[in-house]
Amino acid sequence: MGANFPADSPLIESLKSAMPYIRLYRGSTFVLKIGGGIIADKEALDGFARQVALLDQLSIHCVLVHGGGPQATKMQERLGVASQVIAGRRVTDDDTLDIVKMVYGGTLNLDVLSALRRSGVHGVGISGIDGGLIHTVRRAPISVPHADGEERETDFGHVGDVTAEQIDAKLLSTLANADFVPVIASLAADTDGNILNVNADTLACELAIALQAKKMVFLTEAPGLMRDIKDPLSLVPFADPADIEAMKKDGGIQGGMLPKIKACVRAATNGVKRTHIINGLTPDSLLTELFTAEGCGTMIVGEREKVEYQEHG
Repeated sequence: MGANFPADSPLIESLKSAMPYIRLYRGSTFVLKIGGGIIADKEALDGFARQVALLDQLSIHCVLVHGGGPQATKMQERLGVASQVIAGRRVTDDDTLDIVKMVYGGTLNLDVLSALRRSGVHGVGISGIDGGLIHTVRRAPISVPHADGEERETDFGHVGDVTAEQIDAKLLSTLANADFVPVIASLAADTDGNILNVNADTLACELAIALQAKKMVFLTEAPGLMRDIKDPLSLVPFADPADIEAMKKDGGIQGGMLPKIKACVRAATNGVKRTHIINGLTPDSLLTELFTAEGCGTMIVGEREKVEYQEHG
């Protein structure tokens, strides 16, 4: 005989409160980006996979994008290849390109697929090269600020820039229609087949725009956007582009959070309903952010969505 839950059981109340979100999200597309820090933590990775499995059972189409900067740097150190990161972007020379191909397209992609398999999810590992998914070009030398604060023209090497217009989503539609979850390594190629390293945050953003995803979620090692990184109570739960600009002027957004915030604002102002930054190391953070009114991280939306959110939640 089944257990008898009291009428006010927390489990039952949680299910009831999640129902509006389940109705809203069923059949929609979410782009989820996980960083190398999440993949390196087996417990966190398995927890993420279990959450993806639940979303999959709710008929939510998940597209996973992963980076792997820490692992690439570690492999460079093991192989004696100098690592150079300028303005948060990795300079990719010939040796570094070989390493990111091994790490992103090989080890890390397989690790994510393995975790998904343990949770019963049918993942398919691909990159931007597969099926002509991304048609990109090598980035021309650009002027960027260096560690000394001065801007200098910099050639990032085998690095590609991606926009939504360069994405052909037929392969992703085919996989979704067959109930497969794509796991995309942040590599692409130009029309001549030259492989290029692509920033994973940018790739997730442009994929979300191209797919007109209902949500884009960055799973990071931080709780979200903080007004003061030393104060855990300074988490910003909700922001729009105007809020972000004000924080930038006040110097409240710095370091590795900058490209993520930039990607969220671009996605939120180009058709993606809601974007989120959460701590992927926190158990069930993805489900908490998606299926509770309180959430657990930072949600960034465009001006139109802000009005709808304030009126309807």
